[in-house]
Amino acid sequence: MPQYTKSAFKAEKQEHTKTHTASPEISREKEDVLVGRNAVSEALKNGRPIDTLFVARGSLKGSLGALAAKAKAAGAVIKEADPRKLDALSAGGVHQGVVAMAAAKGYVELEELFRAAEEKGEPPFFILADGLEDPHNLGAILRTAECAGAHGVILPSRRSVGLSYTVGKTSAGAVEYVPVCRVSNLAATMEELKRRGVWIYAADMDGDPWCAQDLTGPVALVIGSEGFGVSRLVKEKCDFVLSLPMKGKIQSLNASVACGVLCYEVARQRAGLSGFSPASKK
Repeated sequence: MPQYTKSAFKAEKQEHTKTHTASPEISREKEDVLVGRNAVSEALKNGRPIDTLFVARGSLKGSLGALAAKAKAAGAVIKEADPRKLDALSAGGVHQGVVAMAAAKGYVELEELFRAAEEKGEPPFFILADGLEDPHNLGAILRTAECAGAHGVILPSRRSVGLSYTVGKTSAGAVEYVPVCRVSNLAATMEELKRRGVWIYAADMDGDPWCAQDLTGPVALVIGSEGFGVSRLVKEKCDFVLSLPMKGKIQSLNASVACGVLCYEVARQRAGLSGFSPASKK
């Protein structure tokens, strides 16, 4: 499967920005921006999930360092940022060197994904998102995952979109039903999945036809980033590569579309639905 081209991803983002800038829904994303030490501290105290904590560069000491440690223990990704970025995130508010992006839903441990499969009496079916940057793609993948019967989605903590307001909205409520696990090392997590009997399939170019593999057992599908596809290291960790036929002049597919096709091949095989055969017409 051809990689998702970076130019196509940029064009898609620009078009989305032009058509949605004035939407009142977009302004609601500010509800997920927590500005200042007190706001962040109270959110953590009340158990509100924090996706990312931005701290002024060089300020991870003293009270800010302690606040960052609490956020990290609660599952947040900590990023040092230039003061200008903090100014932009806080839209002119007094941020006191810290701005947090709240998550639409809390993250879970890997074990909970396996538990979800066990409770249904089904072999594990997971989706690994290798560096997705567009929240609309992740939201669409969560929606497909829920509809196709996947037991969870795994995200890397770095260079990946998190469970933001936009992701939750785009998922059409699926974020409430699909457990999402965030891991610090995706390659190491893949090794853990293999040890537990899960076969890992990358969606990428120059692979086997998407319908030529037995996907009825424990399965994890790896969907690459919009700009670069599946990263080299992650691809090397996969057991197989699956490709979709490309018949048009554009040699790329949107990440969530490719994920949807593969998820429903898993669903078809697990339901025991046989494909149409031209021989049956004779």
